[in-house]
This record gives sequence, structure tokens and C-alpha cells, in this order.
Amino acid sequence: MDSGLYIVATPIGNLGDITGRAVEVLSGADLIAAEDTRHSRRLLQHLGIEGRLVAYHEHSDAGAQARLLETLSGGGSVALVSDAGTPLISDPGYPLIRAAQEQGVAVIPVPGACAAIAALSAGGLATDRFLFEGFLPARAVAREKRLQELAAQPHTLVFYEAPHRVLETVVAMAEVFGEDREAVLARELTKAFETIHRAPLGALQSWIAADPNQQRGEIVLLVAGASQREAELDESTASLLRRLAQELPAKRAAAVVADWSGLRKKALYEFLVAEKER
Repeated sequence: MDSGLYIVATPIGNLGDITGRAVEVLSGADLIAAEDTRHSRRLLQHLGIEGRLVAYHEHSDAGAQARLLETLSGGGSVALVSDAGTPLISDPGYPLIRAAQEQGVAVIPVPGACAAIAALSAGGLATDRFLFEGFLPARAVAREKRLQELAAQPHTLVFYEAPHRVLETVVAMAEVFGEDREAVLARELTKAFETIHRAPLGALQSWIAADPNQQRGEIVLLVAGASQREAELDESTASLLRRLAQELPAKRAAAVVADWSGLRKKALYEFLVAEKER
């Protein structure tokens, strides 16, 4: 096996999704660097592989990276795996990639499963352009701020979310993006209780609240991009909004223009607030 750092995708649920090339690399690597060695050991046992496992994760010290680089610089091979899916997708590890490249070590992707791509492929939303956001901030204020920053994005948005936060996140999305914005809950992909449910955000939050099972397991959330009318506040509409705000309270002015234009009242109100703060 050639020397190099192999970025090896592993199954996100169904063990049958491991590729033949991944098995070959894991079998031949001098070291397998795993996010959780206990988790990865079970996969290796299933595959009948007795590779040498070492821990490498976001809490690893500089010594762990140095040991991997020592193996690589000596002509050895290292396979990097995460707990599930494609390493470095919402996982730490890119400093190791950069360090290996700077030392002239080959970095070799071994593609396979990825929860974000699996959800996009089966979710029913536009896939020609998408924006992967990973995990939103856990705190409500920071989460809402980030959602506000994304509200006008015209591309499909892709999020990972913890099961205990999924309902409050979808509620926040409905408040910021509007209840009519289409979204998808993709849960436990490739596993026994796989669920892919598409609905407007308002209906989706009610559906999740009514079924506690939808608040369990590994979760991907997809949200449709903003329509052109949502994404753009043209100058004529902005001028009308500013003029009305001279005669009416900001919230009332936003409501009037929302009724006239079809744009979201909250977005119009926030435009006025931003104008005032300039």
C-alpha cells in the first residue's frame, strides 16, 4: 500500500455501505486514526480487520498529530476515519490535512457515505446549489442571529442537529424563515427507523412535536432557499417602506408593505431597524 494519509468514509448506519476500496485501505494502513476508537473497533471487527487504532479527535493534543505525521514522513500510511460518514464534514481534522500537505505527504480521499449528501439526494429540495452549515449554535440568541444571516440565501440550506434540540431549532427556523418555507427532516438515514419527511416549516414543527420518535437519533435538516421575492428587497419597495415608516410605527409599516408585496413582515421590520441603526 502506498504511503499517504487516506481520508476514509465509513457507513452512517447500514454497514453494507462500506466500499471495497475503504476495506482495502483500512486493512493495509499502518495506523487507523479514529475519532472514537471504541466505535471504530466495532466496525473493524465486523469487517474482520485487525488494524492498529489510535485516537485522533478535536481534543487531541499536538503530540497526537505529531505521531501521525512521524508515521507519514517515514513512508507509512495512515487511514483517518470519523465515527460515521466522511471525515472532516462537520468534524475536526483539517489541521492534520494541512500539516501533511506541507510536509509533502499525499492526502488521498476514499469517498463513501455522507449524511448531508444522502439527505439532499432523497429530500426533494433543490440540489443544484446548496449551503452546508453543520451544527447551529446551541444557545437560542446565537442560533436566531445565524438564522437571520441565512434567511435571504437562495440556496438549499443543510444543517446537522442534535435530537434534543431539533424541535426548538425547527420552531426558530419557522419564526425566522416563515412557516411556509419548505423543509425536510431526514433522520436515522440508512438505519432501521429511517425517516425523510418534507413539509412547510410550520407543519414540520407540529409534526415533530406530536411524535417524540422524531426527536431521536442522527438528524439532518434541509431548508429550501429563499425565493427571489424573499431574497431581494427592491429599491421601490424599500422606498415605500421608508416613507410609510415616517408616518407609522415600524411594525405597522412593515405589516402594510408585507400585505402589499408578499414579503415577510419580520424581514421588512428588521430592514427598518437596520436602517435606523446606521
